[in-house]
Amino acid sequence: MDLRLELVMVPVSDVDRAKAFYADQVGFVVDHDHRVSDTVRFVQLTPPGSACSIAIGEGITDAVPGSVKGLQVVVDDADAAREHLVAHGVDAPPVEDLAWGRFTGFRDPDGNEWAVQQLPDR
Repeated sequence: MDLRLELVMVPVSDVDRAKAFYADQVGFVVDHDHRVSDTVRFVQLTPPGSACSIAIGEGITDAVPGSVKGLQVVVDDADAAREHLVAHGVDAPPVEDLAWGRFTGFRDPDGNEWAVQQLPDR
């Protein structure tokens, strides 16, 4: 039996601000933006090349905005990823070299934390 992680809820306080951040600054693809009812709005965004998406919105999670820590995306080149982020106004720390990869990262406007990893050579 396959168990594929395909969607992670990311709690945000302002859906439009978060959508613009993830799409326009980080580069995620907007897959869906549907107002289901007066109290439910579902926005799905996918990192380029990923099989897993994130969902932001209204009425889709009770989690506190900014409470998600430890989300991680993997890139081919951490330096290029950081350059992209910084060029688009995202605060990303210098790339750090560790035994298990090269890392940078970012926080969304609510403080949800992401790591950006370049895997070590195998």
